[in-house]
Amino acid sequence: MTAIAPPRNEADLLARAHALRGATLERLATGLAGGLHQKGKIGEAVERALGATGGSGAVQDFPHLGVELKTIPVSNSGIPHESTFVCAVRIADADQLDWSSSWARAKLSRVLWVPVVAPKRGNTAERRGRTPLLWSPTAGQARVLRDDFDEIVGLIGVGRVEDVSAHLGRWLQLRPKAANGSVRTIAFAQDGEIVETVPRGFYLRSSFTGALLRDPEAEPG
Repeated sequence: MTAIAPPRNEADLLARAHALRGATLERLATGLAGGLHQKGKIGEAVERALGATGGSGAVQDFPHLGVELKTIPVSNSGIPHESTFVCAVRIADADQLDWSSSWARAKLSRVLWVPVVAPKRGNTAERRGRTPLLWSPTAGQARVLRDDFDEIVGLIGVGRVEDVSAHLGRWLQLRPKAANGSVRTIAFAQDGEIVETVPRGFYLRSSFTGALLRDPEAEPG
């Protein structure tokens, strides 16, 4: 399949995203290994259709625009099915992390949300795009995200990674992120001893993303 040129600017990117509205994603899966049935393949298909070039590197999906792409599966009424992955966390370096220079902040500074209607019991290939949203956090939203980040990272930094559950954080949460339960990474206990733990990543709660898709300046409870 011929590669699609990267979008020239944000207006071009948003126009391409709007072109996916109402269309099934089956045609985007042509030549995609595993079709749309494997986890993550829908996002990969949308990336390719929009001309994303970031790949799996430590850059935004559209690095020349500084825009991250988030494909979000929603119900027919637009309610997200699940939390949204933001980025992985280097747990061993948590005591050195700062929100202002963090990868989480960079990822969330400018986001193209592409909702995809994905009934839980339906043909994966028939999933349809909905109205996209190009978003940057308001000052209030950024403040809450920073506070969540600081609370989570602060606990990890003092050796309490196992005390951080998915219940912590108003909008941003920390959850396990690994291909399977046998994967391990290192962390530091409170006494400074090196311990093994499961890799983790930052996720946005579905309550936040759902409100965001209804109102970009939303500040959900």
